[in-house]
Amino acid sequence: MADLPQSFLDSMKEILGEDYEAFLAGFDGQRQYGLRVNTLKMNLEEFERIAPFHLKKVPWISNGYFYNAEDVPAKHPFYSAGLYYLQEPSAMTPANRLNVEPGDFVLDLCAAPGGKATELGGRLKGKGMLVANDISNSRAKALLKNLELAGIANLYVTSEEPAKLCQNFPEFFDKVLIDAPCSGEGMFHREPKMIEYWEKRGPEEYVPIQKQLILYGSRMLKPGGKLLYSTCTFSKKEDEEVIQWLLEQNTDMHLISIAPYEGFSKGFGLSECVRIFPHKMSGEGHFLALLEKKSTEQDNTQKQKLQMGKELKLPNCVEEFFSLLKFPIDRSCLKLEKERLYLLPNAVKMPKLRYLRTGLLLGEVKKNRFEPSQALAMALKPEHFASCISIDSTDVRCVKYLKGETLDVSDLPCNNKKGWQLVCVERYPLGFGKLSNGILKNKYYAGWRWQ
Repeated sequence: MADLPQSFLDSMKEILGEDYEAFLAGFDGQRQYGLRVNTLKMNLEEFERIAPFHLKKVPWISNGYFYNAEDVPAKHPFYSAGLYYLQEPSAMTPANRLNVEPGDFVLDLCAAPGGKATELGGRLKGKGMLVANDISNSRAKALLKNLELAGIANLYVTSEEPAKLCQNFPEFFDKVLIDAPCSGEGMFHREPKMIEYWEKRGPEEYVPIQKQLILYGSRMLKPGGKLLYSTCTFSKKEDEEVIQWLLEQNTDMHLISIAPYEGFSKGFGLSECVRIFPHKMSGEGHFLALLEKKSTEQDNTQKQKLQMGKELKLPNCVEEFFSLLKFPIDRSCLKLEKERLYLLPNAVKMPKLRYLRTGLLLGEVKKNRFEPSQALAMALKPEHFASCISIDSTDVRCVKYLKGETLDVSDLPCNNKKGWQLVCVERYPLGFGKLSNGILKNKYYAGWRWQ
């Protein structure tokens, strides 16, 4: 068992009472490994059919699975196809219980590295809009990769101060998720180094940040909208006491019940809150609170006017590539900026912020030729493109493609024997390539290539 700080042990003994010994015994148990299927790309039956892993359903998450450590799903081509996200099982719960629906405007305020944002974006099914933010630019870059890997097109990725977002998005979002930075007590088992961080930066340091975040989040929520606050810590100061503080500050916010599971524990003093304890269910630990903003008879929410743009006059090389795409593109939502072509998620005028991505990057115009983006490939299905090459996951060429190598694919069927190909692993897109005389020139994004 990890060498746990005495002050942490004392606080847990006070919280848990007679359950304390059972909780402590859990630190000698095995770590739980989990993955969450990306239902934007595939259904669960198909995943269970093709996944070469030892799988067991996570009972409280419809698309969650436990797997064995020896499976190493991060090293399988299916991971590079964005078919699943590796996530500790209890951490799957917040995005699952927020109940995002297609068409919602959604904010993930502290989104990096993307475990919850990818699920929120997947639940939108391409409709509505996801704003995924992280104040750290480096972390926001990792967030962007994970969202694009998941094939989410209707997104804005920002790296902004929450206060500035609040100024620009008053009562704008239908759903807000705040997985707040915290002291991380629920991570002690799987990441013992967190103990050292906890000793340097305990709960007291995070509480002011958490209160600020949840207050800003509540102000960006529409009347009738829902906000889910979560942490991966056990401290009441960072959990129930933050929620109680918000309820006292904002009388238009109230707690609502979370879809139940038999292993969930009730919050201390706030029974609508949920606590996940590792000695009661197969997860490392989490806290959740779901709040709703009261509706008003006269909804004063600022409505965003649609800013329908003029149809762009696109270069011939772009039009030529567009002839290969088999799904309609709303040209009023296209934006060409510094030779980069974007498809915006909604024809909505967005404020000036620090964006890492505005919508789906379709590609770049380079010297009278169009180079489609990796993000576009990940957002497509095989039927969306004129010609595809599908490689079996066990074919050595699959890994070679992911390493950026040129391939001989003369034995594989494709519709067009020359030009752009959507390269897939068992019919799930990985990226683009350009075919000539049976040789595929690799166009897999260099920054994502396997080493």
